[in-house]
Amino acid sequence: MKKIAVIVAGGTGSRMNTNIPKQFLLLHGKPVLYYTINTFLQAYDDLSVILVLPEEHVAAGQEIIDAFFDYNRIQITIGGRTRFHSVQNGLQLVHDECIIFVHDAVRCLVSIDLIKRCYDTAMDSGSAIPVVDSKDSVRFINGDTNMALERENIKQVQTPQTFHSKILLPAYQIDYKDKFTDEAAVVEAFGLKVNLVKGDENNLKITRPTDLIIAEHLLAVN
Repeated sequence: MKKIAVIVAGGTGSRMNTNIPKQFLLLHGKPVLYYTINTFLQAYDDLSVILVLPEEHVAAGQEIIDAFFDYNRIQITIGGRTRFHSVQNGLQLVHDECIIFVHDAVRCLVSIDLIKRCYDTAMDSGSAIPVVDSKDSVRFINGDTNMALERENIKQVQTPQTFHSKILLPAYQIDYKDKFTDEAAVVEAFGLKVNLVKGDENNLKITRPTDLIIAEHLLAVN
């Protein structure tokens, strides 16, 4: 089945203490965004990419595509005011029945194995949400009280969140809610269950300077 990766690159450099958006920071001489796009294109020869960028950074994104990739496999569209609206904009370019991966551009260490694991699960059951175990103790805060939760019942959610187009496209026709922090929440609000798959501990999201250091090391040893 046709495969499309909607790569959302709407981040800024605020928590990185830089004016350069995170997706354009360099890792071993190449932008973070390069590694993300490259892994998806390597995963499947028939996969295409929809890259969602803030309007002011489209030119920078186009430069990366021109320098490293076959532009016939990549489209760029403009992001929205939230992640929900950015993904919604990207989905407007999906016209055929397919499996859709929605991925954070700054999760540049995503593996081909994880992409294929998500694809296989979405083909079988309609959705695939990669998760990893929580390594820390966690507590739930409710007003002035708090309580410990069973750590083994807590999962940390990653991307690519992967869906059959027959599920994701209609789900994104519903009205926006503040609780829509990821695609799984949107699909659940649409009335459907999502399926979890094993994520990858190295599939970190570059948010702070230490994340960039870790990513540089992992790229060097892999």
